[in-house]
Amino acid sequence: MPPRPLEIGPAGHAAAQAIERTRTARGYSQRQLAARVTALGRPMTFTVLSRIERTVRRCDIDDLVAIAAALGTVPQAFLTDAWTRSGVAGAGGT
Repeated sequence: MPPRPLEIGPAGHAAAQAIERTRTARGYSQRQLAARVTALGRPMTFTVLSRIERTVRRCDIDDLVAIAAALGTVPQAFLTDAWTRSGVAGAGGT
């Protein structure tokens, strides 16, 4: 029996939204951003980027780092946004 794909959790959904918001704020199409990510050494098609933004495909850490670099930001920006939007802020007890 083939392994079942892991579900995308609330933080993954929020990170995907943050990627899309940042991309559109920078004025990039999905094709343009995918080309920038590819130019940085992480091959990515616009279809893959679209699937990440629509939460059809999980965004792995290498994708997240490359997308952030291509957008001129740090991966933590997407993760911080995901953390606060997923409703788990303060759950770490720090």
